[in-house]
Formats: sequence, C-alpha cells, structure tokens
Amino acid sequence: MFNLAEQDLEKLGAVHTASEIDQQPHVWRKMLTTLAEQKDTHQRFIQQLKEKHAHVRVIFTGAGTSAFAGDTLTPELNQSTTESTFTFESIATTDIVSNPYAYLKAHVPTVLVSFARSGNSPESVAAVNVTESIIDDFYQVVITCNSEGQLAVNTKGDDKSLLILTPPEAHDKSFAMTSSFTTMMVTAYSLFSETETEAVIEQSIKQAEQLLDVVGDYVDVVLEQSYERMVFLGSGLLGQLAHEGALKVLELTAGKVAATYETSLGFRHGPKSILNDQSLVVMFMSQDSYTRQYDRDLLNELANDNSGIKIAVVDYQHDDWVSERADFVIHLDVEKGPEVNDFSLALVYIIFPQVLAMKNSLKLSITPDNPSLVALSIASFRCYHLSD
Repeated sequence: MFNLAEQDLEKLGAVHTASEIDQQPHVWRKMLTTLAEQKDTHQRFIQQLKEKHAHVRVIFTGAGTSAFAGDTLTPELNQSTTESTFTFESIATTDIVSNPYAYLKAHVPTVLVSFARSGNSPESVAAVNVTESIIDDFYQVVITCNSEGQLAVNTKGDDKSLLILTPPEAHDKSFAMTSSFTTMMVTAYSLFSETETEAVIEQSIKQAEQLLDVVGDYVDVVLEQSYERMVFLGSGLLGQLAHEGALKVLELTAGKVAATYETSLGFRHGPKSILNDQSLVVMFMSQDSYTRQYDRDLLNELANDNSGIKIAVVDYQHDDWVSERADFVIHLDVEKGPEVNDFSLALVYIIFPQVLAMKNSLKLSITPDNPSLVALSIASFRCYHLSD
C-alpha cells in the first residue's frame, strides 16, 4: 500500500494506519448496505420527528476529528434540505460540556447526533447527559464504531434514541481516526439528506478507489522536500475539511510539523503570516463555479508570492490554469454532474492529507500507529454537575 510493502509497514509501525486509509471505499460500501437494510427503522425515526414538531434543531457533536465530521457535513445538509423540518449545527462536545447554556435552548426540540469511534469518551457521555437534562424535547442519534461503548449501551430501550453502528472495520485501531471519520460522515449524510445520497456516495467510492491506486506516487513527489509547516485551505465545507487535514499532520508527526487550516478567503487576513520557505500549502478546490473563483484568486496570489512556499492542489478535474500555478496537482478526473458536490469530493480529498501525514511521519522516523506515548488520561477528566 502506498508504495510500501506490508512487511515494511509492520516493521515501521504503520500497518493499521495504512490499512485503515486504504479500506475506506470498501467500508463505505458496507455502510451503504447496512443503511439500506435498516432504512425502514431510520425513516420511522425521522418521520416521528417531522410529525411531532414543526422545527427540529439537529446538533452534530464529537471531539477532535469527530467534531470535524459535523463541521464538514453541516453546510451541505443545510443547503440540500431547505424545505426540511431540520436545521443543522455542529457544536463540539467540549463546548457543550464546558458551557452548555451558551449553546442549548431548552424549549427547542433537539436531536443530538453523537459521532464516536469508541463511544466511551467522557466528554461524549457527558454531552448527552447535560443536553438531556436541559432540553425539554430531547432525542439522540448515536453513530459509533463500538457496539459495547457507553453511548451505544445508553440507547437501548429508548424510543427517542437511534443507534447506528458502522462496520467493525471502521473501528480504527491506529492512533488517528481515518476510516471512522469518513464512514460516520457517510452515515449521517445518508440519514438526513433529502437528496439521492446513494449515487453521491457511489461516485465517491469510485473516485476513492482510483485515487488510492496512485496517491502514494503523488505523496512521494511532494515529500521529496522537507517541510516544517503545512497549511490546509478550502472554501465552504472544504474549509472545515481542512481542519481535519491539519489535525492528521499534527497527530501523525507528533507535532514535529506545525499544521494549521483556514478558509481560502480568510487566509490572507492575518493567517498568511505563517508562511516561510519551509511551508507546504494544500488547497482543496471547490467544484462550485462561484466559490471556485475565490480558490483560484488565492492560488494566484500564493503562486506570485516569492516566499519559496510549495503549493499542492487537490482538484476534481484537470485545469491547465491551476496546473500552471501549483507545484503539485492531485486531480480526480471527475466529470461534473448532479452526483458531484463538495461533500462527495470531501470524502475523497481527505485521503491525500491522510497519506501525506502517514508518510511524513515515517520520513521523520515516527511510528504512525502510535506517534506519541503522551496521552491524556481519562482519569484526568472531571465531569461537573450543573448544580456545582
């Protein structure tokens, strides 16, 4: 995988990370099968909400990568469900737990959608408890990789809760979440979107399979140079996806490569100061013709900046104008159609930073499956009660 033999991956401590990146289209297809089998149950849950309430607030929540899943999904779902009962927001569990009254509205019917790899994170469990204690009409959806996790167990016997388990393979064994991240997004998108989601995901599966065959070559060329800083950029939901790209680099290089993210339009307003001649900028290009103008505008500005930076562009199509300005171009050769949107591209685009982070980790003699022995102990987390 990714120009590395399996025995080398095992020796280098990267076998889980590499396998979990590589398996993503396979796991998405299994998830689609599961969703089809459970469609009637899911539709009944959604229908009861619509029949009972004129308006329902849906809050996606999680911490770290799980929070970024909601951040990436929210713009697409709000755009594609304009006639819906639902409005979508993304609020991290860390914000809900530490400052609940700033985010929760007691008299607004609310569905808390928890994204969780293990389902045992103390913040995840506490976020459900505090939200349920404040919201009058509380519902929850738990999307998790672990049927034995506390979040999953707590939904049993509750007709106001919906549990959706991802395929077992999505329960990533490596330190950094990869296939769990994308599979949870596929699940929530399929549950809530009012568009034809299966065609969208099938398009992503096809493109991901093609990219996985060649992404190792792209990354090897990019990493012929060493970088001390990486910046991930995008517009709209791709700007939120950039957050996950930056986190993968930070996690898998154990912080030896400084990584940050911004929107294409926001980057020039101060954050651009981070760039030096040891910087790589990764841009996720939008397929929306209006939004793409802003991505191209910043690309042109960066290309004419004589600071010595390198620019890698991840794009859905071949674009000569882009190729002339970027140092590296990773394109998917997607013909734009109704099944192609920025969310479908996000599922595929994220593969590049996942592999980039993993191979950069190896270049720095770090083991991607366990890049750091420093971990926050669960025992250090204290959940205060609202009455405290």
